[in-house]
Amino acid sequence: MKNENIEKIIELIISFTKKLPSPAKEMVGDELDNIKELLMDNRPPRILVLGRRGAGKSSIINALFKANIAKVGSVTSETGKAQWHSFSNDTGSIEILDTRGLGDKTRPESANFEEALDDIKAEIQHICPDIILFMCKAKEVDAHISADLRNVYEMKQFILNKHQYEIPIAALVTQVDELDPIRIEPPYENTKKKANIAKAVLALKNAYRDSNIDLMETIPVSAYAEFENGEIVYEKFWNIDKLVEYLIDHLPKSAQLQLARLTRLRKLQVKLARTTIGSTATVCAGLAAVPLPLADIIPITSAQIGMIMGIGYIGGRKLSKKSAKDFFAAMGMNVGAGFALREIARAAIKYVFPGAGSAVSAGIAFAATWGIGEAAIAYFIDKKSIDEAKEAMKKAKKKHKSEGEQVEKQIAVRSGS
Repeated sequence: MKNENIEKIIELIISFTKKLPSPAKEMVGDELDNIKELLMDNRPPRILVLGRRGAGKSSIINALFKANIAKVGSVTSETGKAQWHSFSNDTGSIEILDTRGLGDKTRPESANFEEALDDIKAEIQHICPDIILFMCKAKEVDAHISADLRNVYEMKQFILNKHQYEIPIAALVTQVDELDPIRIEPPYENTKKKANIAKAVLALKNAYRDSNIDLMETIPVSAYAEFENGEIVYEKFWNIDKLVEYLIDHLPKSAQLQLARLTRLRKLQVKLARTTIGSTATVCAGLAAVPLPLADIIPITSAQIGMIMGIGYIGGRKLSKKSAKDFFAAMGMNVGAGFALREIARAAIKYVFPGAGSAVSAGIAFAATWGIGEAAIAYFIDKKSIDEAKEAMKKAKKKHKSEGEQVEKQIAVRSGS
């Protein structure tokens, strides 16, 4: 999703990086690429879901977003022909290739496999998925598994040959709530229940090993839910957060942001926010490597404004100047209604760098960026009071002061000064 404001900020920073010594320019350039991919080029994640009929593909999709977005069939197959589905709301989008369950017809199974795989290949000819989720019911980890894994391998090789992409694969042991004793509710701390879950996981891991397929992770999950009028009235979700963490860790950066927004898991939102802060802090330190008069440090504060907009977006806001304006207004800065990015930057200078004198050092820029970033996390993600946000800013600046000094020394060494 392109954003004009982020693009302007990136362009402004690039114009100033031309003044940097070559090593510092390279360091800033690498971090700018991270920021661009995460914030400017963000897009919906694309997930290929494989598994037999009844493996719980639609239930997993619903559990990821805590909403009834994929029809679940209790008797007959509800998925139908393989096709991409796009789920969108005011927080973002995700694209899922929900495939017809293999083995869901009365016709010869080999013919069914071939037709289902042809359907999938047709859908990924021009749209490359980011990740494969292979799903197998906990009670069926030893049923037809060799044939299923051959299909997984065929999809992996097709994607590699067609898109030159080594796609990551996760295996989900689904419906662990149906393992004995069924009466146990999540979290599954019962000794017998845990033993049965572990047994199912081991069986699937062994099947992958025997099929010579590289498997990144095997995750047991429970995704059972009942809905009324689109709202959850009963659920037995378990380990869904672990699945989301896996997805965040293995999706391209450009696809991570919208998943974190949609799933609304604080841990992941904070993780992405701090990734953004770390890159922005390094960029600001690099910009400060060239002594800039206080009136000319707008590129530094502009980078921080872009960071604030990004953290606001991760926390559920629109990727807009209004997020930055709301933040600074809450922090006690007076920003007019007709503001522009440059005007916000000018107003922010004295607030972010009080008493900085005629120039800002790399260490000060680094620590100040971490401070304002942590304040933004407190405000946008943790929904804390403004006093708590200010306290978070103070603590972070102090915490990262020595780190900023080390970054400053590193820049000096790289620049040969």
